[in-house]
Amino acid sequence: MGGLKFRKVIQKAILSTVTVLCFAVLFVSSEAASSKDTLIVGVPTDRCPMFYIDNVSEETVGIGVDLIREVAKEAGYDIIIKNITEGNMKDALDSAEYDVIMPFGSAITSTSGMNAIVTENLMEIPFTLVTTKNSSLPTLNTVRVGMPASLKGVAETVHELYPGMKIVFYDDIRGGVKGLQKGEVDALLNNSYVWSYVLQKPSYVNLHVQPSAMFSMGFKAGTLDTPRGQEIIDRLNMGISRLEETKTEAIILDYTTRRLYHYDLWDYMYQYGAFIILGILLFAAVIGTMVFRQRSITLMQEERLRLLIDHDELTGAYSMNGFRKRVEEILRENPSVPYFISYNNIVDFKFINDSFGKETGDKLLKYWVKISKNILSEDEAIGRVTADQFVVLRRIEGNEKIYEDEQDVVEPVNNFLISQGKNFKVQLCSGIYVLTPDDLQNIDVDHMIDFARIAERKLRESGKTGFEFYNLNQWETKKRTVDIVGHLSSAIEAEEIQVWYQPQVNFESNTIIGAEALCRWAHGNLGWISPGEFIPALENSGKIYELDCYVWEKVCKDLHRWNNLGKRMTVSVNVSRSDISENPDIHLLFMDLIRKYELTPDQLHIEITESAYVKDSKLLILTTENLRSNGFLVEMDDFGSGYSSLNMLKELPVDRVKLDLRFLSSEGFEEKGQIILTYLIQMIQLLGMDLLAEGVETLDQAMFLKSKDCLEMQGYYFHKPMSVIDFEELI
Repeated sequence: MGGLKFRKVIQKAILSTVTVLCFAVLFVSSEAASSKDTLIVGVPTDRCPMFYIDNVSEETVGIGVDLIREVAKEAGYDIIIKNITEGNMKDALDSAEYDVIMPFGSAITSTSGMNAIVTENLMEIPFTLVTTKNSSLPTLNTVRVGMPASLKGVAETVHELYPGMKIVFYDDIRGGVKGLQKGEVDALLNNSYVWSYVLQKPSYVNLHVQPSAMFSMGFKAGTLDTPRGQEIIDRLNMGISRLEETKTEAIILDYTTRRLYHYDLWDYMYQYGAFIILGILLFAAVIGTMVFRQRSITLMQEERLRLLIDHDELTGAYSMNGFRKRVEEILRENPSVPYFISYNNIVDFKFINDSFGKETGDKLLKYWVKISKNILSEDEAIGRVTADQFVVLRRIEGNEKIYEDEQDVVEPVNNFLISQGKNFKVQLCSGIYVLTPDDLQNIDVDHMIDFARIAERKLRESGKTGFEFYNLNQWETKKRTVDIVGHLSSAIEAEEIQVWYQPQVNFESNTIIGAEALCRWAHGNLGWISPGEFIPALENSGKIYELDCYVWEKVCKDLHRWNNLGKRMTVSVNVSRSDISENPDIHLLFMDLIRKYELTPDQLHIEITESAYVKDSKLLILTTENLRSNGFLVEMDDFGSGYSSLNMLKELPVDRVKLDLRFLSSEGFEEKGQIILTYLIQMIQLLGMDLLAEGVETLDQAMFLKSKDCLEMQGYYFHKPMSVIDFEELI
């Protein structure tokens, strides 16, 4: 019995021991498994709202923290967030304190020279340059940029994108701002989410976001390239692939809509220091000022955020909202510049995404925008409509510019995938709409884009690629105008523009009493151009003053030569309203010409059209008085051409009126026309002004004018405009 009891005790002891050992093994295994599936993630804490320490919970939080938690969860990991204490990401890579660290834009090397391996993108981070207000920004390949030292890893990626960019490191953003204000750097670089937080600081009110210098970089986690590191990255990539885009957007929206910035003592001192000193005596004023200033700061913050909203996050082009606003600004600032809008589409872009991957498609879009920006000027713009469709506002500068665009943008885009080692040529369809004068008067950007889209769709549905015009005739007209305006200076230098003269006669004595100077242009490419075409083109572009100065100089040279030949002559030259707007002291210019060529002022008659007086009478009257006081004879040109105002005859201090014979044209040579003309002549004579009738084409017209005692005439009946050589033979 005793032996039996002893055996039972031994069996129970053994069973208990085995049970304990099993639980111990399970516990140890559980602990080991738990340890194996827990990642320590190292993050910085100076990049609100990406990574920062919450004031209440004192835990490290932010967009990046929430994203890596979600990715790790999908990958089957638990994570512990640990603040990086090293000076930069390269040092942190070498630390055994972390399994992975973030963020990275791309793979870098550690301080010890070890290669890193990184995950796929958790998101795309827009990076933006910030400058002081009103400062000009050099090109991205020559700009001096300040960055926090903790972003040295990012700096390597930036340097790969822009090799010529000089990067200066500072301990923190505050140090970078001081360096910017001292002129040590041209701009500061950080991601747009950080700027949206940092720029809320009142003392940074003089800093300005440069949306045109925006580009995107990856947001990734990384570790050393070891077998263990590769295993971690592979699992995290699996988690990234499972992460829903809506979840990412919700995390970003959550943090970017919070009011995370809290004023410190120095912020309040910066804003309200003067009022604090005044204390109780100005308490009411302080309260009012605080409210006003706070509202101003809020508006400024909203403006900065609006700038970010107006740009496409992936490509850096304008968003549609931003494109509309920018185009309206450009057109209002450049009302005389000819423009077109193109609507551009990649053929079979879905096939590119499906065949080569979304990342390749995104690279193609970013490349397209990048090289487009390289050739666009400040008064041009590119915007992303959706997916692979872009709109561009471009100045019209002739066929040469189209061929340059073909070479600098279209061909590189066509060959982008080939350059990436993929046997596929990208094809583009572009619709072009040339802006009309009505478009500039009533700006409707969507309306213009719709016309360009119609042309693009027509081309695409025809199975062709390249470009198609919505309004080809308007393009040819604008292109011809651009050719005329752009060729003016070289035409003057090459003496393509000639001064011709149309004699003015005394009908009774049949003698030449003077001439009117006119322009004729033998264009090198376009042949003879009518003054009715090139003069309005130059007036609308603001270049007529350059032409008129050339004509005035040539006339004075001719008058000087004729004086030396004993053929003293008077010549009427045209002065437009644009000339006087360009040079309000134009009488001084004519005085200089008279002295230079040894003429007398009465040899130069100054013609100003009647319509010019009607549109800007005060300035024109003052100019007329200045000219007459210096001895010049002033004529009102084209009187009766459609702007007649009898009151102007009373107000204007002119010496001679040039009467337009529209009343006696072949269609208007009737009794009523003769009656009106009779009383106009009589009225001008009674006012003591000289009179010359221009546009006389028939003997009947000349005889009628003579019967009314109007003897000075000009017109095809007597002489057509002629070259200077022919005119010299005539006189």
